Amino acid sequence: MAARGRGGPAGDEDGGGLAEESRYLAACRACGVSPASSLLRRRPGPALRLRHRGLGPRGAKALALSLMVDTSILTLDLSDNWLQGEGAAAIAEMLKENCYISDVDLSDNKLGVEGAKALSAMLLENTTVVSLQLSGNEFDDHAAKYLADAITANSKVEILDLSYNMFGDKGAEILGMAIAENVGLKEFKISWNHFHSHGAAALAKGLGANIFLKVLDVSYNGFGNSGAAALGEALKANNVLEELNVSSNRILVEGALHIAAGLKQNKTLKRLSMIRNPMQSEGCCGVLKALQENSGTGIEILDLPDIPVNKELAELCDAVKILFPDLLLRYGGNVKLQRKSQSKAELWTQPKVVGNLQDAVV
Repeated sequence: MAARGRGGPAGDEDGGGLAEESRYLAACRACGVSPASSLLRRRPGPALRLRHRGLGPRGAKALALSLMVDTSILTLDLSDNWLQGEGAAAIAEMLKENCYISDVDLSDNKLGVEGAKALSAMLLENTTVVSLQLSGNEFDDHAAKYLADAITANSKVEILDLSYNMFGDKGAEILGMAIAENVGLKEFKISWNHFHSHGAAALAKGLGANIFLKVLDVSYNGFGNSGAAALGEALKANNVLEELNVSSNRILVEGALHIAAGLKQNKTLKRLSMIRNPMQSEGCCGVLKALQENSGTGIEILDLPDIPVNKELAELCDAVKILFPDLLLRYGGNVKLQRKSQSKAELWTQPKVVGNLQDAVV
């Protein structure tokens, strides 16, 4: 096998580009599908992006056949192509053979349980993929069983996005146990699912046992006070996590105080977003008091809910800013900047809304 790299014959526009096109056209003829014109027009390079092209399962099969022996593509983006389980299986089989593609985006493709099963089998063999985007694929608790197997065994994937799916409490328990055993993930996004109470607590417990995660997004679920309590316990022991987004999780005052208890002991968390939680001024004050009592806190960005600011909360905000002059603090709908450079102060972007807005947890 040729040595892996960005150069080589496949990167030559006159050689590699024509070879790629020839392979793809032959694969299309074999599968009985029309070639994607955007692929034929693209310039040779390490990134292949075919978003919103309506490839479908057969188009995915043709593309997969052409990529089996490709050594130039490192990034593959096939989001929103209606691949379904059959198309996912074709891409998965290709990724078992291709040892060059490291960044894969299969978001919004209706992969379902069949797709989850195929991708799980691939991840048990593949050692190259480090970033896998699988948001919006109708994965439910049955799919969670297959994905959990891969999460437990695979130590190479560092970024995994399972947002905008249909995992419930049972799926949360299954994924939580898998995450506890994982030794590779650094960034995990599982926002906009259907976790509530017991399931959320089980997921949070598993996340707390993971000592490799640096970024965790569980926003727009239903963690409530039980899930917040588990997250608070995780923050007490965790010395790795740097970013945590728990926005819109129905966290009340009690839940906010649980998270605050964790913040008192945590030294590594740099970024915490808690917007759109009914934690009231009492919950916000609890979080700020926790920072006051933790001289070793690493918090750089704190995003609190947009609530009416009473005198106690305003005074606490001022006191905290004096203690931590570089802290970016947002509360009451206003951003209080104390940084000399605002370029480092970006907050989480607002999440997209898909499907029926009435189903969203707000």
